[in-house]
Amino acid sequence: MPESFTLAVTEHVPPAVREGSPVVVLVHGSLDRAASFARVVRRLDDVHTVTYDRRGYQRSRRALPLNTTLDGHIDDLLAVIAGRPAVVVGHSYGGDIALGAALRPPGDPVIRGVVAYEPPMPWLGPWSRRPPDPAGSAAASPAGGAADPEDPAAAAERFFRRMVGDAAWERLSETAKDERRADGPALEAELTAIRLPRAPFDVTTLAVPSTFGRGERSASRHRDTVAWLAANTPDGELVEIAGASHGAHLTHPDAFATMVRSAVARAEDALGTPV
Repeated sequence: MPESFTLAVTEHVPPAVREGSPVVVLVHGSLDRAASFARVVRRLDDVHTVTYDRRGYQRSRRALPLNTTLDGHIDDLLAVIAGRPAVVVGHSYGGDIALGAALRPPGDPVIRGVVAYEPPMPWLGPWSRRPPDPAGSAAASPAGGAADPEDPAAAAERFFRRMVGDAAWERLSETAKDERRADGPALEAELTAIRLPRAPFDVTTLAVPSTFGRGERSASRHRDTVAWLAANTPDGELVEIAGASHGAHLTHPDAFATMVRSAVARAEDALGTPV
């Protein structure tokens, strides 16, 4: 990433962390921020964790220019990892970034394992995209649709209402609503970047242990995408979180943290303990 712009990065290094163990880097999804992983990080208090606000979001809103390609987000993630052995955990759009980083061309990979929770992959086919919005909303989810290029703030509000719910939006303070609207430009840029006619990477060549998570109550497009990934990725594992939907890191942090711990153990087993 350009030296003149920095991302807001938070590291938690427990005093008794095992030497040589991988860093766990958590990558948030669209219209989200690092703080959404707080409950999960508290349950990984003996693990070296890294969270960051992605370019254009929250504390990294001034890190410009915005990424207009998935590759730009991957570059940022690799810069945050900074050459350290890592297990990368991506939620939603963050899962695409994590997978793309693990599939970067050869060399000694710093990414030793991947967790992708319900990553949107609209290029897989119509079943993996969001159905057309009967209300004709212009704001898109990462699973399909088109964002509103004329009003990013309005697009951000519509996205939040669609993905989290009207009631959740109304519970936000006016300051919190303004913060979400201010993330609109970053949201639009990345939703445009993921609307691709063909896959940006080939998961069938993934050379590290991978875990694909989904919620028991998630939309069928998310569940089907995760099932496809687990079936078509070498050393892929499917984990379903009971009672959860797309926001499992918020609603089911214990189960989400358990999934992360299992992925770290698989990465260590694959290369010998410790990583």
